[in-house]
Parts: sequence; C-alpha cells; structure tokens
Amino acid sequence: MVRLILKSLPGEARKMQPRFVIVPAVPIEKESFRVGSRYYAATVCGGFDIYDNQAKERLKPSYPSRTAAQTQCEQMNKRGDAG
Repeated sequence: MVRLILKSLPGEARKMQPRFVIVPAVPIEKESFRVGSRYYAATVCGGFDIYDNQAKERLKPSYPSRTAAQTQCEQMNKRGDAG
C-alpha cells in the first residue's frame, strides 16, 4: 500500500507544474577566436524563451527581458494554449 502512494506522488507533482515556464535562451555567439590550438567563442545572453511542458519545446519569439517573458507566460498559462 505504501509503495502505491509513493509511486503516485511524482505524477501528482507533474500535474501541478504550469504548462508554460520561462527558460534562459541559448546564448548567441558573437565572435570566435583561437588561442594556441583551442577555439573560444564570445557569447552574449540570448534573453528568455517560453518552454511548453506539454509539447516539450521552446516557443518563439525570444524575449529580451525576464519581465516581458513572465508577462507573456502568465497570459498563456491563463488561456492554457500556445496561441
């Protein structure tokens, strides 16, 4: 009986997770340079993306600030859809 309860908890926790969440965007490579035999890339922050937990994908567009992404994310979670 205890085993059944413990197995159901992770599923319960997943149901409570919001569909859309904010994740850091992939850094943008600005330039690359070589030092000896190694290459280095200079990157800048790519902003923030919204991740769809149901579709398991990042949505576009990216947002330059966390505040802008948070506002859009909250609206999408209220509607419950990607549109």
